[in-house]
Amino acid sequence: MKHGHLLTAAALGLLCAASAQAQPAPAPAAAPIPAPDERAIVELGPTAAKLQVTTPAWADGADIPFENTQYQGNVFPGLSWSAGPAGTRSYAIIMQDPDGRRNDRPYIVLHWTMYNIPATVTSLPAGMAPDAKPAGSDYGLNVRGQAQPYMGPRTPPGPKHHYYMQVFALDTVLPAGGEQTYASLIDSMKGHVLASGEVLGLGRAPDGQ
Repeated sequence: MKHGHLLTAAALGLLCAASAQAQPAPAPAAAPIPAPDERAIVELGPTAAKLQVTTPAWADGADIPFENTQYQGNVFPGLSWSAGPAGTRSYAIIMQDPDGRRNDRPYIVLHWTMYNIPATVTSLPAGMAPDAKPAGSDYGLNVRGQAQPYMGPRTPPGPKHHYYMQVFALDTVLPAGGEQTYASLIDSMKGHVLASGEVLGLGRAPDGQ
């Protein structure tokens, strides 16, 4: 009997070892989609001055924390930028994901726009509530519609996406109110950009998604 138990134990051990060897290796983390050829997603003409743009939530080019995404909390990450040059009257912000796809074709996803931020303001606090925006500023449109607050990433499973938050120093205040389109927003900024800058974050889907 003891002999039989030993043989059974040995056989079970061999089966477990074979099973462990047969387990597939964990999938490697998805690499980012190659960055667009042009760093600036919105091109409004050359500017001599550059704004230094940062967020306390992540380093430029690093992963966006899940709490700043739609997967978990959608908390505004905070944003700061250096002061624009003389003549700056307002700032505008545009956040986009150029790696989206719709009907199997490239599609730039507009996540957030804000404009007419006073020239005296050079930061927005982390966790900013939609009703706490700077006096005089306006939320613009995103893919959800008009006058929308921050909409963080909801990156689909697969490669990481690039999310650009661009800040523009303008020599004007933009028209407010009424129905807005992305084209009308960009057109109203053309010829008025004194400086610009951006911070990049990488978005990904949670493990198991």
